Amino acid sequence: MGVAQKNNCDSEAVCEGKVVTLCPVMRTEMRSRFIFLLCVLLCLSSCNEYSYLQKTSDVEYKYDAAKAYYAEGRYRRACELLSSVLASLKGTEYGEESLFLLAMANYKHKDYESAGDYFKKYYQSYPKGLYVEQARYYSGYMLYKQVPDARLDQHCTEEAIAEFQSFLDYYPQTRLKAQSQEMIAALQDKLVEKEYLSAKLYFDMGSYVNNRAGGSNYDACMVTAQNALKDFPFASAERREEFSILILRCKYQLARQSVEEKREARFRDAIDEYYAFMNDFPESKYAREAQSIFADAESIVKKKKLDISEKDD
Repeated sequence: MGVAQKNNCDSEAVCEGKVVTLCPVMRTEMRSRFIFLLCVLLCLSSCNEYSYLQKTSDVEYKYDAAKAYYAEGRYRRACELLSSVLASLKGTEYGEESLFLLAMANYKHKDYESAGDYFKKYYQSYPKGLYVEQARYYSGYMLYKQVPDARLDQHCTEEAIAEFQSFLDYYPQTRLKAQSQEMIAALQDKLVEKEYLSAKLYFDMGSYVNNRAGGSNYDACMVTAQNALKDFPFASAERREEFSILILRCKYQLARQSVEEKREARFRDAIDEYYAFMNDFPESKYAREAQSIFADAESIVKKKKLDISEKDD
């Protein structure tokens, strides 16, 4: 009776004048609830503060808060506050900085289209501004981030190339020169890929259905490939080889499908294309296919000559 039994509860609290023992599990639960409530109160406080910032007419206070949100990595709120004060700050000592900061906040928030618009607006509004070099670079980079799949329209790709080239024209010795040139090369490869996919599609459709212009798909493929080789001299050797074999295939198919009076001339054209292809790509992975085309075309031309010779006799 004089010795109390020891249980696994080792903490005490006073409740209504009595000592209440708390076990470790209860202690942990109470601590978790306290932390949760503290977080909720902080969140509500933050929400109330942001609500006040949205409503206040104190432009300078709102701008300072926007910069604080940006520094904390809360870019959506920074964007919203900066957008609301931008017009008021225009023409003031903070006008230039606020516009560039809004562009950067949108970039960090991954709204590349809006960011690009603000970067461009910055360098157009402040051609000698403190951040103009960065703004011109990021204007191109925002377009680069929006470039679509090669199968889609590549207007954005062309704009990005133009923006980067303009940037390098303005700042030929910029520290951002190497990465700008790398992105230009990647963008140009995207344009080449677009043309290759178009040419390949025409060839794959073959004589199954005419193209939109009403002509032969083989003609369309050949013209697309030839234009690509002319328009994109920077294309990789591998891609140039792909375009060249498409041209040879098309000339061969057009010869096979030709009316009788055009067959010989077109097969001769295919033979000439074979020699050009093998001269440019002597170790081509398509060498066997090219040789097969050549052999068939040459046999047809020889047969044509023989037929003509026999008629003359």
